Amino acid sequence: FAFSKDNNWQQELEMSFPYEETYDQLQALSEVKADMEIVKPMERLVCGDVGYGKTEIAIRAAFKAVLDGKQVAILAPTTILVQQHYDTFRERMNPFPINIDMLSRFRTKQEQKKVIEGLEEGKVDIIIGTHRLIQNDIRFKDLGLLIVDEEQRFGVLHKERIKKLKESIDSLTLTATPIPRTLHMSLIGVRDLSVINTPPEDRFPIATYICRRDDKVMAEAIRRELDREGQIFFVHNRVRSIQKIARDLNRLFPQARIGIAHGQMAEEQLEDIMIDFLEKKYDILVCTTIIEIGLDIPNVNTIIIDDAHKFGLSQLYQLRGRVGRTDRRAYAYFLYPSYRSIS
Repeated sequence: FAFSKDNNWQQELEMSFPYEETYDQLQALSEVKADMEIVKPMERLVCGDVGYGKTEIAIRAAFKAVLDGKQVAILAPTTILVQQHYDTFRERMNPFPINIDMLSRFRTKQEQKKVIEGLEEGKVDIIIGTHRLIQNDIRFKDLGLLIVDEEQRFGVLHKERIKKLKESIDSLTLTATPIPRTLHMSLIGVRDLSVINTPPEDRFPIATYICRRDDKVMAEAIRRELDREGQIFFVHNRVRSIQKIARDLNRLFPQARIGIAHGQMAEEQLEDIMIDFLEKKYDILVCTTIIEIGLDIPNVNTIIIDDAHKFGLSQLYQLRGRVGRTDRRAYAYFLYPSYRSIS
C-alpha cells in the first residue's frame, strides 16, 4: 500500500508542534514519509538519543497512516511507557477526530474486550500497547503501520510475532540503543536507517561528575535539586542493601519522600511505584538499573549512580539519559568508593 502525499491536516498537525525541529529530525521524517509513499513496505529504524524527538516522528507517521484510513499499532515494552505514549499521542492529536486507545493492565477486562472489538470493527484508529497487542486474539480491520519502541526490550518469542506482523505492512522501529543484530540488518541494507544526532535547541548538555563517594557531595547534589522542586534518581544496583541506602538518605533528608524500586518486586508493584514517582509523590527514587527503560519524567534532573565503576559504558550512558530532558540544567554524578583509585 502506498500512502498519499501530505494534505492540509498533516500540515496543521506538524505546525502545532511547540518546538523547533532539528535538521536531523526533519531529515528522518522526510525519509519515513518517502518510504510510506511507495508500494514496497517500509522497514526503517530511527536511531537517536533519549529525548531527541523520535516520538514526534512516530506521531506524524501514525497520523499520515490514519488519514489514509489505515489502523496503526504502537508497541512498547512496559505499561508505563504505553501510558506515556498514550498521553502524548492524545495530546498532540486532540483537535482531530482520531480514536486513540491503549491495551495494558491499566484497562479492566471489560475495557480490554471493548478495545479488541473496536480494533476488529475498525473503530480504533491508533492502538498503543505492550506485548498484549501481539496475542492471538487481536485482529485488526485494516492495519497499515506498526511502530515498535525499543525493540531490544522484547523477548525472542515476541520478536518472532512482531516479525510476522511486519511482513506485509509498513514498520518503523525507534531506539536509543539498537541491538547489534538490528544494527547489522541496517548496515547490510535489510533495514533502512535514519539517525538523529542533534539535540533539541534548548537542551543543555548534562553536567557530569565522576567523584569519590562522599556524603557532602551527595547532600549538596540532592539539596540543589530539592530546592528547585525537582526529583532525583539514586541508582544503587544491589537489592540486598537498597533499603539501607534509602534509610541513610532519609537520615540526611528527613523531609524528603523516598521511594524504592527494583526488579525483584512484582511487576505491578514496581509500575505503581514508578507511576507515583511520575506523579511527584516521591522526591527521591532509590532504584536499580530498572529505570533505564525509556521513561520520560521531565521533572527528574539529577541522577546519582552509586558504585559507577561496576557499570558498563553503554549502561552509564543510558542511565544518564534519564535526566536532562527539558530546558533545565541536569546533573549526573558517577560515584566510586573512597578506597578505590580510578583507572
